Amino acid sequence: MSFPDPIAVFRTEAAELLEQIETGLLDLNHDLANKDQVDAVFRGLHTLKGSGAMFGFEALAAFTHHCESAFDQVRKGMVPATHDLVSAVLNATDHMRALIEVPAGDHDASSENLLSALRLAVEHAGNPDAKAAAKSETKPDLTHYRLHFSLPRNAMVNGTNPLPLLDELRDLGECIVEVDKHELPALDDLNPRDLYLSWTVDLKTTQPRSAIDDVFIFVMDEMELRLEVMGDEKVAVKTAEPIPEAQSSQAKTAEVASAPLRQDHAAPAKAVSQPIEAKQTKSNENVRVPAERLDELMDRVGELVIAQSRLSQLAGSSGDLQLRAVSEDVERLSGELRDTMMVLRMVPVAQLFGRFRRLVHDLAIETGKTIELITEGETTEVDKSVVERLADPLVHLVRNSCDHGLETPEERRAVGKDPVGRIYLSARQAAGEVIITIKDDGRGINRERVRAKAEASGIIAANTVLADQDLLQLIFQPGFSTAQQVTNLSGRGVGMDVVKRTIDALRGSIDVTSHNGSGSEISLAIPLTLAIIDGLLVRIGVGRYVIPLSAVEECLELSPEEDMRSRGRSFISLRDSLVPFIRLRDLFNTNTTPDPFQKVVVISTGAERVGLVVDQIIGDHQTVIKGMSKLHHDVATFSGATILGDGGVALILDVGHLVAAGQHQEAQLRAAG
Repeated sequence: MSFPDPIAVFRTEAAELLEQIETGLLDLNHDLANKDQVDAVFRGLHTLKGSGAMFGFEALAAFTHHCESAFDQVRKGMVPATHDLVSAVLNATDHMRALIEVPAGDHDASSENLLSALRLAVEHAGNPDAKAAAKSETKPDLTHYRLHFSLPRNAMVNGTNPLPLLDELRDLGECIVEVDKHELPALDDLNPRDLYLSWTVDLKTTQPRSAIDDVFIFVMDEMELRLEVMGDEKVAVKTAEPIPEAQSSQAKTAEVASAPLRQDHAAPAKAVSQPIEAKQTKSNENVRVPAERLDELMDRVGELVIAQSRLSQLAGSSGDLQLRAVSEDVERLSGELRDTMMVLRMVPVAQLFGRFRRLVHDLAIETGKTIELITEGETTEVDKSVVERLADPLVHLVRNSCDHGLETPEERRAVGKDPVGRIYLSARQAAGEVIITIKDDGRGINRERVRAKAEASGIIAANTVLADQDLLQLIFQPGFSTAQQVTNLSGRGVGMDVVKRTIDALRGSIDVTSHNGSGSEISLAIPLTLAIIDGLLVRIGVGRYVIPLSAVEECLELSPEEDMRSRGRSFISLRDSLVPFIRLRDLFNTNTTPDPFQKVVVISTGAERVGLVVDQIIGDHQTVIKGMSKLHHDVATFSGATILGDGGVALILDVGHLVAAGQHQEAQLRAAG
């Protein structure tokens, strides 16, 4: 059995901690008086420092210690939180990532520059008058704590060193440490990898109870901790009639078990003893699984779905009732397993949206604009592979909105706008797709400039008549840019081309709307999953094809009379509305005689509907999506292929492309009429 690399585990957990720290800093930047966010950032820095030291990342621990100390001053009210301080620590988090990824690199110069900026921010945040007033105030009360703590037997094996914990307790005030060796075995029975010691600490400090909790913050769930506040009545208790040792031990155990984890630090001093034991949380509530294993499991489930389809086909052609019963059970179980697997792969887009808060914060500083990011629909779930591939396109779109879309505060005031520019990032589900929208309230897309640039670049001929949507889509052409000059953010015409190519690879579509002076909106329609879908299996000529079931609205019969009437117009009347349809046998050039009673499958993407004329509807089919070969990469009609139960191959129709083709056909017919 192989065990995960502890350094790799630390790096993963450190990345999560840094994300939490960044989120706390960005929230604090909007509300500098929020003490909860100050505490959250401090705890994150403290945990990162302790974990780094435990796993040998000494440079990380030393650097993080300075950031932690700065926030400790904020937490204690010695200096207020300021925007400069938040920005300094945000910049420091980037350096922490570098110290984690390349611990042996030469980081001295960067560390010194960042620490200088941090010290300067702390100095500017300090208020001399407040400090003088603080010095004149009465010193806080000295509290006497007695702690008894022990770590798990395997603590040393897992990398926990008790000595730094004792050092941190000493830093809190006057400290007397006694070691308890009563569990230490004889030398012959001693395992040098195990920890047998526990400690009793008498601590006199002016720090709050939370400071003691912070010392044990990253081992709290695994250790045993008892804490007593020593008051004036403690002496009287100690001189009372002695309790037999066994009874005393049972009483202490009962006290410890019944006490809550957190006690109010401000409780009256007469509460003589407040024994506390660390909370025993449920273990393994969350299991960290490498993404590759999920992908491998998804492949196995896909193969199982194909095998189940084959079994169902064999059972359907057999008269063996027992075989049919087994086939139905396997079909049910494989369906449940598929659904469970899909849920495991789905992740909320919140983890994708969260990274753009930092991006917008940095872009606002770089462009000199005041920008607010507003997110909606963060609980919308998407396949993890889709989320990973959407990161780069969204970065380009958000950067484009910040640089090109939004005006400077002065420009916005001049036209009567709020000086704060806003970018809206939202997600919602529609049928089998997730719609991600990036919207800004800036100047909008200058259509004349887009046309002039496209004509100058030879993308379109002069005086070419284009629909508004086609004109706006020109911004996604390779090398296209309307920027007056190249900057660090944009101007080379690369970013929007990346967006187009990535969305096409995801079998998605892009819709652009823009209004001069009031902003632009770009919507990305992406399939929810790239692995397994429910499909409708149809026959066209002798070939079989799959239509994603999530896009199917209804199925109709097309009689020979209706087929003849619609020749040349290709419309059907559906509840007092005309729906264009496409004869797929003509599109695919099947050269076969149509069935007497053809079927129309009405599909939709949002508000747009199109009918697909097929020869036969075979039924529903669990479709394992296989990618197209490089030779067929440019065939837009199909989004993939799947293997059927009999070993044959069925192509999966690209619904978005067919709807667009149907709408184009409808526009041509109306223009001709």
